[in-house]
Amino acid sequence: MITDARVLRDNFIPDEVKHRDSEIDEISRTLKPLVQNQPAQKSLLFGPPGTGKTCISRYTLERLEEELLDFNYYYINCWENYNRFKVLYKALEGLNKTFQVHRQSTPTDKLYSKLEEEVDMPYILILDEVDQLEDEKVLYDLNSIDGIYTVMVANTEESVFYNMDERVRSRLMDARRIRFKEYTTEQLEDIVSYRAEHGLRPGSIDQDTLRKIALSAEGDARIAIGILRSAARKAESEERERIDPEIVEECVPKAKENNRQKNEEKLNDHQQILYDVLIEKDGEVKPRDLYDSYREQVEDPKSDRMLRKYLKKMDHYNLVESHGSGRWTTYSAGE
Repeated sequence: MITDARVLRDNFIPDEVKHRDSEIDEISRTLKPLVQNQPAQKSLLFGPPGTGKTCISRYTLERLEEELLDFNYYYINCWENYNRFKVLYKALEGLNKTFQVHRQSTPTDKLYSKLEEEVDMPYILILDEVDQLEDEKVLYDLNSIDGIYTVMVANTEESVFYNMDERVRSRLMDARRIRFKEYTTEQLEDIVSYRAEHGLRPGSIDQDTLRKIALSAEGDARIAIGILRSAARKAESEERERIDPEIVEECVPKAKENNRQKNEEKLNDHQQILYDVLIEKDGEVKPRDLYDSYREQVEDPKSDRMLRKYLKKMDHYNLVESHGSGRWTTYSAGE
């Protein structure tokens, strides 16, 4: 049944993207000056999880390769690479220049100097999950180097600029804001239809069943693709000719749980402790009680500001639920 498993993966970049033409045009406009040998404009893509931000940024840069010969681009996940050293190291990795860098002994400022030396043509960095950075100074660094242009990806604009150092903020204020809204059911149906057409044997699934997948995903393309992938695997393992609505219904909870597990696996050690405390408390917890419990378990605790930032991010991914606002805010583990 599955003819091309790549198409059913979350990180697959299709040849044709659906329902994001205006967003592609906006990103393209920020980068188009490079074709005339002019500086590009930095951009900030923001919106809920599963709205295509990462896919569209990478798709747009692949299209730019068709017009521009002399440029580089590289993808950096700031959830995994959350401090200044790691981001600068990954930026050098994108230029194949890390062979002269020792992870343990090279000073961070030396990484910055080396990156500055090595950029000899336009270099575009996609900074995914940029609101996870612990040291935002690296954004100042990157946007200070001639030839480097950033495409930043986050869940909300507020989460990027929250309590940001004014010097860094001033560097980013001219970034073009590009908002990604949740997909409608009809749009998700088109997206999974494309994946089914290019990844499954013809006739494997009908349109009504594809619509059922779209309805079940509640605006999140990753969940929709996950349901289709899980249903295809199940139908294939059971040697069925088609994916029927009953298989989809069985696979919806599994796909959503898989998505949740992937989000949990992204948590850094500090986020994991916060999350474990909330699960253990099994109810709404006041911030101060949560922070105190967290600090009892770590030797080098993060600041309250950083913990609030962590909790906001976990809230975006439905791992944490916030209740109330301001001084009355409480937190609980997501359901």
